[in-house]
Amino acid sequence: MRPFLILALLTATPALAYLSPAGLTVTRTSASDFTVNYSANARLSDYWCAAGLYATQALDLPDSTRVYRLSPPPRGAGQGISFTLDAARSAGVTGITTFGGPQDGSMSAGGGASGLCYSVRMPRP
Repeated sequence: MRPFLILALLTATPALAYLSPAGLTVTRTSASDFTVNYSANARLSDYWCAAGLYATQALDLPDSTRVYRLSPPPRGAGQGISFTLDAARSAGVTGITTFGGPQDGSMSAGGGASGLCYSVRMPRP
């Protein structure tokens, strides 16, 4: 009975889930897509931070990899944000103000990971 219970608990948890340092869970939904799941206290920049970290840390992609917003803004209440690595499936806008670079609904993985992640030791403004 015990092995069955352990197996049931393991299969109930997303196998490819990634937990960002900010506490957001990222789940891979296909070979090129993933979703940063909803969190009540998360800002839009937190979602992009988690997406960038997921691409660079969990997927081991270079910082220059473009991450595209798949789900169109605005994010609905209680919904996460879906991202893709496929430019053809981009929503066309990031939902966040970006300066320079392509205006195609993307951000570099390194830009999201380093530019939008707040240090846990420093209070956010």
